Amino acid sequence: MTVAYENNDKRMESVYSKRIRAGKRRTYFFDVRATRGNDYYITITESRKKFNENGYDRHKIFLYKEDFNKFLKALTEAVDYVKTELMPNFDFDAYNHDQVADTDIDEVAEAPELSPVSTASNNGTGSAADAGEEVDKW
Repeated sequence: MTVAYENNDKRMESVYSKRIRAGKRRTYFFDVRATRGNDYYITITESRKKFNENGYDRHKIFLYKEDFNKFLKALTEAVDYVKTELMPNFDFDAYNHDQVADTDIDEVAEAPELSPVSTASNNGTGSAADAGEEVDKW
């Protein structure tokens, strides 16, 4: 595990990170992080540029391994409900465009990786009782 100190804040670096830009002012980060006991958890961060101000508002969810299957199942059911029951005629695939234009790839590759601040820790304990639950594949 790598730890960096910046402005006296302890920041945990991600083992894996996926960034999703959602409009001009909103970005989602999906980060896999390691605990001190070499266990793993996911943080989901919504980062929104403040309107008429400098800086960002950040909202974070911590998702631990024992909840992965339940979370994925509930998220899939909620999305499927919206798609099939509430908006069956809406073309959700119309939004499946590339996140970065080909001309911006070099700029993204050279940009420093943003790592949201971790504000909670996991002691590495927890059961995998729900690991056997059947989850629809994406």
